[in-house]
Amino acid sequence: MPDGIRTSLGRDAGMDTVEYKLEVLVLPVADVDRAKEFYERIGFRTDLDYAGGADFRVVHVTPPGSACSIIVGTGVSDARPGSVQNLHLIVADIEKARADLIGRGVEVSEIFHDEDGVFHHAGTGKRVPGFLPGRPSYGAFASFSDPDGNGFLLQEITERQPGR
Repeated sequence: MPDGIRTSLGRDAGMDTVEYKLEVLVLPVADVDRAKEFYERIGFRTDLDYAGGADFRVVHVTPPGSACSIIVGTGVSDARPGSVQNLHLIVADIEKARADLIGRGVEVSEIFHDEDGVFHHAGTGKRVPGFLPGRPSYGAFASFSDPDGNGFLLQEITERQPGR
């Protein structure tokens, strides 16, 4: 294996690993200005708004406290607007985050948990209103969408495993 490239097997053998940092997600939207207004309204910082002609525009926004950003634009995705689902925004207090979004004019679901445990199933069929008993970390969700229907989940995480 070439120098500098390691797999998880290499890490187990005491070797260095290559870091992979997810920093940008591209969301397909129909109206870039409408999307930009929405993300700014919910508190995302606009890092870049670049137009390279009538058929290319990149708007780069970042959620508060996040190392990962979102790009919306024209000519940046072939996906159908609104087709991205289950993007997790991790929060320490889901009640506070939900109230903040509602205060900014966003329709947000009630807080729910999954009937089978910590993570959620696709769709809404296995959602149970309220918190899991004991309100464990990773167990509470609330959902909302951007104006095109790209779907987000707030997920409350208050405690993580060591090494994270």
